[in-house]
Amino acid sequence: MSHLLPLSRVSKLIGISRHALQEMIRGGSLDTFDGMIELEEMLRAFPDAKWENDAEFRRVTEIKEKAFGKRVFERAMPDKEVLAARLAELGKEYAASQAMLMHYSQVMSWLDEKIDELAEDQSTETIHALHTLRAFLLRNLNELPAEAAKAQAAMAQERIMKIMSAHVTIRPSGHEFFVEGSDTLLEAALRSGVSLEYGCSNGNCGECRARLVSGKVVKVRPHDYALRQDEKDAGMILLCSCAAVDDVVIEANVAGAHDIQEQHIESKIKSVEIFNQDVAALHLLTPRSQRLRFLAGQSMQLSMNGLSGLYAIASCPCEDRHIEIQILRSAGDAFSEALFGKLKTNGRVELHGPYGEFVLEDASTRPVIFVAFGVGFAPIKSLIQHSMSLDLAEAMDLHWVADQAGHYQTNLCRSWADALDNFRYFPHPHLSNIAESVAAIVAGYPDLHRFDVYVAGTEQQLKIAKNIFLEQGLPVQQWRAGTIEK
Repeated sequence: MSHLLPLSRVSKLIGISRHALQEMIRGGSLDTFDGMIELEEMLRAFPDAKWENDAEFRRVTEIKEKAFGKRVFERAMPDKEVLAARLAELGKEYAASQAMLMHYSQVMSWLDEKIDELAEDQSTETIHALHTLRAFLLRNLNELPAEAAKAQAAMAQERIMKIMSAHVTIRPSGHEFFVEGSDTLLEAALRSGVSLEYGCSNGNCGECRARLVSGKVVKVRPHDYALRQDEKDAGMILLCSCAAVDDVVIEANVAGAHDIQEQHIESKIKSVEIFNQDVAALHLLTPRSQRLRFLAGQSMQLSMNGLSGLYAIASCPCEDRHIEIQILRSAGDAFSEALFGKLKTNGRVELHGPYGEFVLEDASTRPVIFVAFGVGFAPIKSLIQHSMSLDLAEAMDLHWVADQAGHYQTNLCRSWADALDNFRYFPHPHLSNIAESVAAIVAGYPDLHRFDVYVAGTEQQLKIAKNIFLEQGLPVQQWRAGTIEK
């Protein structure tokens, strides 16, 4: 019987990116079966994988944790009910395997008897052939070849992974994520940057209803919303109340920019981070009962004590209740002036939004060019981290064209490049001639038609950049721009 593994779990087991695996699949060096990889095929394609020595994989994981923050990569033991359910499923698998082994043993006993029966009244040659067959079967059953030992080690690691986390596939979008710790399906999806439809997130509204296509879930949170009997019969569940026991497939809607309703939330100032005299970041925390729904690249209206301003969100939707806003200091912007001198920790800021359509085209797997002009890095940062959490793009290049504020988070960008083999970072100096800066970027891509391009800057910067990119062969449908007010 074949043992099939989802691509995301193979990526974790081997310690390489999904995109590297997809390149192997496209190149014909790795076979798949209905989107899954057989254990034997994985062992064939990666004969030198060290199943008990994952030091290098752990090193990369540590770099990622430092790059993205522990909010994103925090790992915890599953909830006790979930752990018990997963162990019960593992016990069933073990019992089934033991029963199958007992059956194989019985079949071998029958075969042994049948060989003795067939050997009666046969020629010497036939008797010799039958006993040779028996010896061959017994020898191969008793000897554990190297491939079997590797398979055993790989399966042992995979079983540990399945106890600690469950793999989820969303239909029809094709999004994938892992449920870690005690997260519900909804919480795990949001932490992974998958914007599933939901309302209250606490079991009252039923907006997070989804159909369980395959796999098992367990209810871990109470809910007041009552599913109708026909919904239960159809396999409907509430994502905010259920956790995955094993790998599951669910049918659910993933929200787009037009699907998320405008929200009004009072947030708390967690901290103010001053990058330099020109740029600071406002770190906000939303209430536990009011997680802000937004897509990477969108903007929010901030209000406090009569001051307000519209700013791009710099954080990823996967960062739970944490919201980061990067603001350029401007003499004509009272809110930005207050950020550098008056805003204190635990103060209150009203959030209104989200707004804008500068969001990821997550149906595309083309390589991506990100271009940030100055503080246009804020929405680009959100898009990059979202793309990383979803593992969407084949490759990502970030070009950051400095203004007077400089490359105020260049260390973060370099840490991304260190952590990911499909990410490159190119800081560009501040030039008064924007066309010259853009031309220098475009010159490095003779095959622009292969890329999606996301650019954030002022209207004038975007106008110049768009003209140059399109003139050099970028299809207009692969151009996306986000305007930053200065």
